[in-house]
Amino acid sequence: MREKIHPNYKQTVIKCACGAEYPTGSTRDNIHVEICSACHPFFTGKQKLVDTAGRVEKFKKRMTKKTSVRSKKAKKRATKERKTGVKKKAAGKTEAKVEGR
Repeated sequence: MREKIHPNYKQTVIKCACGAEYPTGSTRDNIHVEICSACHPFFTGKQKLVDTAGRVEKFKKRMTKKTSVRSKKAKKRATKERKTGVKKKAAGKTEAKVEGR
C-alpha cells in the first residue's frame, strides 16, 4: 500500500444540540449534530403521528360518499327490476325472470 495517502484517524467527540456527547473515532474534529438517539422522538417514545393535511379524514369521507352512491344505485336497480320483471346481469345482458317454476 502507498504511504501517507490516508487521512489521520483520531479520537473525537460528537456533540448533540441537546447536550449529549459521544466519544468516537473519526478523521474529523469536533462533530456537531442537531439530533441524536437521546433526543429523537422515535427513540424516546414521544413520537407523535401528525396528520397535517387531514388525509385520513379526506379518505374516510370519500369512501363513505362512494358507498352511499353505490347503495343508492343498488336500491334504484332493485326497484327497477321489481317493476319490469327483468334482472340485469353484470355484463349488461338481461335475463327475464321466470315465475312459477
